[in-house]
Amino acid sequence: MTGSGGNVAVPGLSRRRSILVARLQSIERTRSKMEARQLSDIAELVSTSPGATRDVAQEVALALSITPHAAERMVSLAVALTTRLPHTLAAMKAGMLDGYKASKIADVTGSLSDDLVALADERLSQRLAGKDPTQLRRAAHHVVATVDPDGYAKRVARRREGRSLQLVQQGEGMATLIADLPAEIATSIYARIDRDARRLRHAGATDTLDQLRADLFAKLCLRDGTGTGNVRAEVFVYVAATTLLELDDEPAEMTGHGFIPAWLARQIATGPNTTWRRILTDPMTGHPIDLGRTRYRPTAPLDEFVRIRDRECRASGCYRPSQSCELDHSLDWRKHGTTTEQRLISLCKSHHRLKDRPGWHYTVNPTDNTLTITTPTGQHHNSRPQPLHKPLDPPPI
Repeated sequence: MTGSGGNVAVPGLSRRRSILVARLQSIERTRSKMEARQLSDIAELVSTSPGATRDVAQEVALALSITPHAAERMVSLAVALTTRLPHTLAAMKAGMLDGYKASKIADVTGSLSDDLVALADERLSQRLAGKDPTQLRRAAHHVVATVDPDGYAKRVARRREGRSLQLVQQGEGMATLIADLPAEIATSIYARIDRDARRLRHAGATDTLDQLRADLFAKLCLRDGTGTGNVRAEVFVYVAATTLLELDDEPAEMTGHGFIPAWLARQIATGPNTTWRRILTDPMTGHPIDLGRTRYRPTAPLDEFVRIRDRECRASGCYRPSQSCELDHSLDWRKHGTTTEQRLISLCKSHHRLKDRPGWHYTVNPTDNTLTITTPTGQHHNSRPQPLHKPLDPPPI
């Protein structure tokens, strides 16, 4: 049988496709229900730890092997659903929407008073079915602007004051910049870059429009205050000399990002503003044992060594570069801790503060520098600096 569009219907195929789509919908409903259960359990965990919501988020991050930021969002959503958005939580339990969609409602209604959020939650409960995340976010904004017009106008003004820029590492040599800007400014920036990209394309550029827009954005951001020169910034890349000399193609590591291929490491190393550093490693372990002193204004040698060795925050699941971290004594100075490479570790400000919270214990094995974090519930999470290169096999006896 041939339809009007010329497609041939295969007997039984339409039924099989219908079964598969129905199964997808059933799985999605089940997943939403399980997410509701998980978030309810997280909220109960928060209720058993009054005043320690941030601590709970850190423990959730370690327990689920997710980033602290993702865990904080889960905890915030769990509390909002169980205390302020009962209709939205009920919709999750019924399989109507998942946690991501529910977060759109929680984010938009988060600034409302308890009375107003109850009204908004009730009104939104009639608009949840069949909507995608963008539709839900828009519906939530409309309801919030309706139930609290003055407050909504003030929050718009505050959001504009809270403009920010974030860096999200994506892996495979790529990262994403997220700029929260006033809508008219963001739109104007994009329009300008898009216009220039299309002009280049029309003039014969062979790159895609997306590539041209990305390149133009990068060039604009890296200009100095006069709009002409380039701004120098620090990026730490660990690469073996044998790789730079093209004797092998071992991956390199970029702090805060992860592994990058040899060709990209060589490209970065040959850049006009690149400074090379010499790091001696123990061939049997791959860990650094000495640094070359080639900087114009070197930092304290020990401080520099620890940051080079750790590369990132030592807390499990945290990838903030050690150059942006604080150095901490694994054995407190007031408890006769010593300032040595075996006793110092790199911790971001958040995890440094967490160390002093009740129930959290950090210990470092001075032999192999393994950090063990013990959470308030008694779970243990270990981390150790990775070697800069693969350790050599021990010689035969």
